[in-house]
Amino acid sequence: MRLAALAWKIERTPSVAAFADRLDRTLAEVAARGAELVLLPEYAPVEVGAARAAGRGARAEVAEAAALAPALEDAMAALAARHGVWLLGGSLPAEEDGRLVNRATLFAPDRRRAVQRKCTMTRFEAEEWGVAASGPPQVVETPWGRIGVAICYDAEFPPIVRAMTRAGAWLVLVPACTDTEAGATRVTISARARAIENQGVVAVAPTVGDAPWCESLDTNRGRAGIYGPADRGFPADGILAEGPADTPGAVIAALDPAAIAAVREHGAVRNHRDWPAEPVACAVVVPAAPVPA
Repeated sequence: MRLAALAWKIERTPSVAAFADRLDRTLAEVAARGAELVLLPEYAPVEVGAARAAGRGARAEVAEAAALAPALEDAMAALAARHGVWLLGGSLPAEEDGRLVNRATLFAPDRRRAVQRKCTMTRFEAEEWGVAASGPPQVVETPWGRIGVAICYDAEFPPIVRAMTRAGAWLVLVPACTDTEAGATRVTISARARAIENQGVVAVAPTVGDAPWCESLDTNRGRAGIYGPADRGFPADGILAEGPADTPGAVIAALDPAAIAAVREHGAVRNHRDWPAEPVACAVVVPAAPVPA
């Protein structure tokens, strides 16, 4: 299977149709390079709400994006079908049961959908945007086996990705949106750590670029990357594909779930199998005086 992870430049996109045109061109490009599964960043479609509500503040931009969520998701479903790819359409704020959640939808070429909601909110999401934590983690059945989605901050918590791994995931997709180099570092290093400790593949797709015309997505930092377990049959640094920092474009890697099964069984280490029982007990000790000889 060939996976494309996109570093998506935030642009002033005034309508669902304009966003669909942008994405249509991008999917055509990566499909021509053999991509079968495409990963968009967290909040990438919010650029439409940001453009329509520019000047009214971040909450208004996010609310506008949430109002457009059904139309944006329908457009992405149609594009996945047109190009014959599986598409993780980044994530969107959406109203559910009277609260705002951050949800990522995986679109199949036959228009079926699976939704993963973000489990853990960052401070700015909770405090400035009013987005509520949701979840729980889950995995999706695909032609290549089970896949998990850990939306940005969720990838920084080993138990979330570990739960997906225990449910059968060999690949975890991480749509991301961070506005500082430190935030991008946390996501990238966490993704690489999750790949090592679960002996799986973790892919990151970030928003990139400056958008001073809006408040919700004004600064975007990150790099697209696809990471493996740094063990037999994989690069020594675990990097399967990685793009330059803060630069739009796609990275593509050929992935084989059989290679993950093999390294989990025959690797130099067995992180996947040797994961300790949870919770791990930790004793507290006080330094003692040496015992007289």
